[in-house]
Order: sequence, then structure tokens, then C-alpha cells
Amino acid sequence: MPGELLIRPAQREDVPAILQFIRALADYEKLSHWVTADEDLLRQHLFGDRPAAEAVLAWRDGRPVGYALFFTTFSTFLGRPGIWLEDIFVEPPARGGGIGKALLRHVAGIAAARGCGRLEWSVLDWNQPAIEFYKTFGAQMLPDWRLCRIDPNSLAET
Repeated sequence: MPGELLIRPAQREDVPAILQFIRALADYEKLSHWVTADEDLLRQHLFGDRPAAEAVLAWRDGRPVGYALFFTTFSTFLGRPGIWLEDIFVEPPARGGGIGKALLRHVAGIAAARGCGRLEWSVLDWNQPAIEFYKTFGAQMLPDWRLCRIDPNSLAET
């Protein structure tokens, strides 16, 4: 029987585990070629003078088994902040034990405690297991919305 699950805010010394989870998620999503993050960048942007995001780690039996990374957004329509869930990931051997649910509930609790108007994220259209998982929380898929992105090279030219 697995040990008790602990979810806690990430600390500077968790950066290697966070990077490992990022790489594992990218591999699962067949997007490893996009990963350019390294430990120095994560330390700077998660724990530097002006953190751009926050992370929480799920621990079981004394080791990290999953994480969620998120940041604040703002809805002009609601006039309130929100949270964008950038990543949620649980190691494959640890799946099915409620860790993903606990991570999502934890981030939703943070959003509620901060008075946020919404919690949002994206999911790849082929990732049916994730879509079904999110629907169990009452998540709505927004078919009329498309994610837009300007990459770093285009930012410099804009």
C-alpha cells in the first residue's frame, strides 16, 4: 500500500525534479524537440526576483511523483485574476492513485482562495485520457477558441 500523499509548494532544490517532469511530459506529448528549459532558467523564473510561475509537487514515499505548474492571468470580462495551469503531470507508474486529482484540486483550491474568476488550461485534442479526466471535474472544452502563439524569433521581429 502506498504511503500518504503530500502536496507542497516547490522549493529551489526541487528544480531538478521539475525539469525531469517537464521532459517526461514533453516526451508523452511528442513535443520533446520544443524543450529548451534548463535548471538555471527554471531557478530564475520560478524562484528569482520576479517569479513568473509557481509549482507544487506531489510526494509519495519520500519522492516526487508528480507536479503542477501554474501562473496568474487576468480576465477583463470578469475584472478578476485567474490561474492558467500550464502543466500537470504524474509519473506513469503512479497514475491511477488519485495524484492527478489531488494536484488539480490543490491548484483549484489556490484559485478559490485567491478569489480567481477561473482556472484554465489547454489539452491536446488527441489526448483522450486527459480530456476524460478533466471532464470528471466539470471542465468545459471550448471548441470556438484556438491557442495563438508568437515564438521568440517572431517576437524580435514584431
